[in-house]
Amino acid sequence: MAKRADVGAWGEAIAARYLTEHGYTICARNWRAGHGELDIIAARADELVFVEVRTRRSDAFGVPEESLDPHKQATLILTAQAYLQSLNRLDAQWRIDVIAIEMDHRGAVTRLDHYEHAISEPPTLGRD
Repeated sequence: MAKRADVGAWGEAIAARYLTEHGYTICARNWRAGHGELDIIAARADELVFVEVRTRRSDAFGVPEESLDPHKQATLILTAQAYLQSLNRLDAQWRIDVIAIEMDHRGAVTRLDHYEHAISEPPTLGRD
């Protein structure tokens, strides 16, 4: 059985190929800032798209997209903002998408769903 990191890398490669085939340009992969990481940074038209890839080998712990808790969502937003700041492009059009991938025991894709604008506003974690 493949290691978790291998499954994640495999899913990211599948997602990058999917995005390219659907008209996106891949700008960066696995970009890190602080405690956050952006799996894929892509562009299409005049918009930057930060893509979180979730890959699962089984649904024993739920479907891939269910694993995005409020803390992870907040981290993605902060990391996306750090990326924009690093390019001095805080005024850029951007969004955060999620690509959910399920695979069978042989490593074949059984499902790939692309959710555009999956994370649209900051979670209210820690606010009263």
